[in-house]
Amino acid sequence: MNRPTAQPTPTGSGSTTRLVDLSHVVRHGMTTYPGLPGPRIEDHLSREESRTHYAPGTEFQIGRMTLVANTGTYLDAPFHRFADGADLSQVPLSRLVDVPGVIVDVYGAPTPGIGVDVFTGCAVTGRAVLLRTGWDRHWGTPAYGAAGHPFLTAEAASWLASQNPAVTRTHHQPGHGTHPFETCLVRSRWAEVPRVFGGACTPVAHRRATRRKWSA
Repeated sequence: MNRPTAQPTPTGSGSTTRLVDLSHVVRHGMTTYPGLPGPRIEDHLSREESRTHYAPGTEFQIGRMTLVANTGTYLDAPFHRFADGADLSQVPLSRLVDVPGVIVDVYGAPTPGIGVDVFTGCAVTGRAVLLRTGWDRHWGTPAYGAAGHPFLTAEAASWLASQNPAVTRTHHQPGHGTHPFETCLVRSRWAEVPRVFGGACTPVAHRRATRRKWSA
């Protein structure tokens, strides 16, 4: 399991901005959602095979990856849920890069449903809203996709969409009827949150298990 990497980046003013990569390493055969195929990462042309094409001492490798879109850490654009919604190429980078953020810590909440009350006092408009659920502790185990997974209630999702955040980032496991979203979000764990956010053109990012506490 990888940890986030930080990279100091110079700015035009001479100061330094600290960029933290929260994405997950994609590994051959890894499971993001139970029931979806794992990624295939392999050689299209191996170094050994390449040696037959060039002079002695010259070699190279060409890789090949086959994977479903819902793999590792990914961003749900409105098109994921709506045929006429914006696809990933149409989501402005200004909503995803160098935006202010707010961290909502719901680790250890008594119920899996994340209600609107957790956002009391939070200014979320135009910000990246990060929900720290602590579910990353189950990454790589059957518990990660099991019942009891944390989720946004319909009320919380509607409230967030009405506040127009830049992007919302969370651990949740949509798309499987055995999970608790099914009963809490209009009988479809995947129907209500993207319906709310997709209609508001708010991208929803899914973060796959980076073992690090959020820091402001």
